[in-house]
Amino acid sequence: MENRTELDELGEFGLIDKLTSAFENKQPSTIKGIGDDAAVIDMGDKYQVVSTDMLVEGVHFDLSYAPLKHLGYKAVVVNLSDIYAMNAEATQITVSIAASNRFSVEALEEIYKGIKTACDLYNVDLVGGDTTSSHSGLVISVTALGEVAKDKIAYRSGASENDLLVVTGSLGGAYMGLQVLEREKAVFKENPNIQPALEGVDYILERQLKPEARKDIIHFLHELGVQPTSMIDISDGLVSEAMHLCKHSNLGCAIYDEKLPIDHETYKVAREFELDPSTCALNGGEDYELLFSVKQSDFEKIKGNEFMSIIGHFTDKGSGMNVIERNGASQPMQAQGWDHFIE
Repeated sequence: MENRTELDELGEFGLIDKLTSAFENKQPSTIKGIGDDAAVIDMGDKYQVVSTDMLVEGVHFDLSYAPLKHLGYKAVVVNLSDIYAMNAEATQITVSIAASNRFSVEALEEIYKGIKTACDLYNVDLVGGDTTSSHSGLVISVTALGEVAKDKIAYRSGASENDLLVVTGSLGGAYMGLQVLEREKAVFKENPNIQPALEGVDYILERQLKPEARKDIIHFLHELGVQPTSMIDISDGLVSEAMHLCKHSNLGCAIYDEKLPIDHETYKVAREFELDPSTCALNGGEDYELLFSVKQSDFEKIKGNEFMSIIGHFTDKGSGMNVIERNGASQPMQAQGWDHFIE
């Protein structure tokens, strides 16, 4: 009998590597294929960047607490985030949806209202897609396109030893928002008459249900004259993404626990759940912030900035990838973020 390998044995990225290892780029216009936040195609005077993400009911979202309009909005935003992670400007999207007959026309219209809201806010055009039926729930697949000047593109590779590691916004909020929603879902199942306890957690709920992509940071860096040496968006957790940057740049890194940007609401709710806020910030996914590196010479341009935090630096590969705790102890990084094949 032929050997069978389970999907969760490889994980998402191991599976991608195995399935695509035999493919070689044939077109001279293909500058970057699989392996970054987006593919890069030479369009002459500029690069075009292309990225696709899929949201699957029961895997990426739960319709018992995810409003359809928010879902449409989020489906667009998570794709635009990949475009901005290339230091590019998003321009167009296509949207494909598979839905079962339990969804009405009005329900799908609600999803598209969210898609339109995102298109209007981020100034992108919906230019195509597909619709079909599904026997296993709702599936939304979005492809995002963007463009960037050739000397401005940022890859996961490109960082150098001693480059500063910088993160935008705050971390762990989306993960804690998910914990609150799952708790209230469990309570509702036990007693449908109990009103959900959602007071004082608006910020983390929005971080989970209606995240934003950091288009503003791309513009801000351009204004500051700062060119990232490497960049990635935080969808699977800070540690997981930092390890990607290290792998692609062939470096180690040090991230300092005390430098992690954690919102007070995230901190408070994490403590209520008896979770370590730093662990939530390091490993919680779906923040859709940007993690990037800059030269030390750019330190003066970004220090003390309210939109971003310097959380560490790259080291030589031999030093490994480490989190430096508040007591000075060094702990090797272990990615514990989102895994698409663990049920």
